[in-house]
Amino acid sequence: METEGTEIVENYQVVSDGISADVKILRIPSKFTMSYRITTPVIDQSMNAVLTEIRTQLIREDPSKIQQLSQTTSEALKREFLEIVQRKLQEIIPGMQEKSYLELSATLLHEMFGLGIIEILDTDPNLEEIVINDSKTQVMVYHIKYGWLETNVRIETESKIESYAQQIARKVGRQITNLNPLLDAQLPNGDRVNSTLYPISTHGNTLDIRKFRAEPWTIIDFLKRKTVSQELVSFVWQAMQYELSFLVTGGTAAGKTSMLNVFLPFIPPNQRIITIEDTSELVLPKYMHWVPMLTRQPNSEGKGQVTMLDLLLNSLRMRPDRLVVGEIRRKEDAQTLFEAMMTGHSVYATMHAETAQQVVKRLISEPIDLPEIEVSTLDLIITSFRQRRTGVRRVLELAEIVERQVSGEMELKTNNLFEWKPRTDTIERTINTSQKISTKLALYSGLTSEEMAADLKEKGIVLQWMVEQGINNVNVIGLAASNYYTNHDKLMQLISDKGDPSALETL
Repeated sequence: METEGTEIVENYQVVSDGISADVKILRIPSKFTMSYRITTPVIDQSMNAVLTEIRTQLIREDPSKIQQLSQTTSEALKREFLEIVQRKLQEIIPGMQEKSYLELSATLLHEMFGLGIIEILDTDPNLEEIVINDSKTQVMVYHIKYGWLETNVRIETESKIESYAQQIARKVGRQITNLNPLLDAQLPNGDRVNSTLYPISTHGNTLDIRKFRAEPWTIIDFLKRKTVSQELVSFVWQAMQYELSFLVTGGTAAGKTSMLNVFLPFIPPNQRIITIEDTSELVLPKYMHWVPMLTRQPNSEGKGQVTMLDLLLNSLRMRPDRLVVGEIRRKEDAQTLFEAMMTGHSVYATMHAETAQQVVKRLISEPIDLPEIEVSTLDLIITSFRQRRTGVRRVLELAEIVERQVSGEMELKTNNLFEWKPRTDTIERTINTSQKISTKLALYSGLTSEEMAADLKEKGIVLQWMVEQGINNVNVIGLAASNYYTNHDKLMQLISDKGDPSALETL
């Protein structure tokens, strides 16, 4: 029964391993936040008894396979399990609809080797985060349109939350115990998981799943959502073509990594790209010369750790043309990155800071404490921003780093070239004249200011064509950008003719 005055804001369906679930987003007068209501097929007591019997049979018949399933996310093993359970169900209860057999076998799969109903929440493409705070409160989710929502799901016991955390840990070869009560891991599907056990988390055991988007965000998605403007994207594209470096900055959940990722397809295809991350989030087009690398946590004996600094130092011996770092956190990482920048490498990275000016202050102050001459080699700072009231994400500012005389001394300052106007929700070019980037671009490209302006306009035409054609696949965008460099005239003719994107393969 819904409370009187409840409004259904949105209604849709999700499917997980054959289990169909209805989702309603509700606005309830008595609640401060909207609600996420999920309805799954009801399994009665007698059917639960049948599933329990099948579970016992499977453990008795093939314990090694059960052990294997508990430690892997193999899709082939999951399909094999589902087929075996469906056959057993058909033997015990013949005559049911095929859909019912599939739903029951998937329910057993989720309960034995997954996270129960959390598995269904995880398949909702509209959710970015799933949070279990303890067994006494409802599971919370972060929805891409509505922000934080309270669900009608609650995990019954603290032991079950701990069991879920241990199950995840086993699948990635890790442990979470009372002696080691923290887990920070990445699942093979890209989801990031963090868990803590009581009494470290004083209200109870916690589990936080930050979902990995199966289809990565693209620059076209961002253009359609007004996260960026066409003029700004053309400007960054031009800067990347001529090997300028930039940082993407912003607060927590501002979309820094996604912002960094959507610009990477604009790197010329004949260059070697090395990416370094703690967790695998960056996705580049398949046409690129890309070497992804990941840090590694030490094992239970404290051995085998591979740090970001280790990978950074090693990557400089791999002749990279472009170096991409998931996030700068430590002094040593920043020092190595800026030394690479000073030796002529094009560098892209993310960093926690609310504004471009804060980035400069963080870099030149303790604990990072870089010399100003090194920081001045950074060309651009792109600030990603999430408005807390509405949840929308925008580029707040795009700035260059310049030297200005303040009280008779030279200081590093930022010069905003683009800014977001919240009143009109537009990203606009400022009246500020570029004091650094225009000079570097003229030097690196050999083009006149008129030719640079024409180049920006042309890039805007390519972007507009991709928007109109509905291109939002990272590989197709990468193919278009690659053709811009290697088959320029044919690409522009295709666009002029309003041609089909499928022709990009044969230009």
